Amino acid sequence: MTKETKHIINRVLFYAVLALVSIYLLFPFYWAVNSSFKTENQLQMTPATFVPRDPTTDNVAFSLRNYEGVLQNADFGRGLINSTIVAISTTILSLVFGSFAAFALGKLRFRGKTPSLYLILSMTMFPQVAVLTGLYAVIRELQIPALPSMILSYMIFTLPFTTWVMTSFFKGLPDELMQSAQVDGATPFQTFYKILLPLTLPALVTTGLLAFINAWNEYLFALTFTTIEASARTVPVVMALFTGQIARQEPFGEIMAAAILITIPLLILVLIFQQKIVEGLTAGAVKG
Repeated sequence: MTKETKHIINRVLFYAVLALVSIYLLFPFYWAVNSSFKTENQLQMTPATFVPRDPTTDNVAFSLRNYEGVLQNADFGRGLINSTIVAISTTILSLVFGSFAAFALGKLRFRGKTPSLYLILSMTMFPQVAVLTGLYAVIRELQIPALPSMILSYMIFTLPFTTWVMTSFFKGLPDELMQSAQVDGATPFQTFYKILLPLTLPALVTTGLLAFINAWNEYLFALTFTTIEASARTVPVVMALFTGQIARQEPFGEIMAAAILITIPLLILVLIFQQKIVEGLTAGAVKG
């Protein structure tokens, strides 16, 4: 077998694997979009169609009925507002406290720094169900409203992750920057927010976006904390409580339409910050 033949085979195998992985990842999203444009009768067609078709004529027929039903749902609009408040608040607080902690762990010297870092990492190992019951009892005892309770509970998982990632980023910054700032009379806080923090912008964007997505899509805590305060329900909870026109009917089309609508803001954020995300994910991979 010649070198050219091996090269062709490798290229064919590479693109074949790439195509399979792409289909595996994108097909669920495509099917959600496809289902969102189908009526109830179209969803019940057998076999299922890969594009919306009229049950009688078999012609291609897209319907916006599911999107109209979702957008006219007052609970969905209120859920969007609640999700936005919770996700933005969680992201901002996680970045603020996480960057301060990461600066201390990455650049300052004090006793117990390494155990503290591993303790922070260990906090991410607990499953949500393990802390839900105790956390719910504490929040009920303190009578904290639903929205602040969700923000605090989400930070249990987003803050350790943010701190861990930001610490690695701060460690990668040259110590000479901090030393030069100290020579010029800058305090540690001034060095942090005027010199070092702007250099960590890619990491801030990456961890902030991951924290936002986690808070935006979270369901278990939101369902538990809003059992009494229904007006504070977030979008995932509202979607789970969608009801059909008749008893025991699952409004699959409306659920898919709502899923597409709440995915759009995340896609927009990724497109806006994609360059910073790539820089944040590849930071530290190349030195020099």
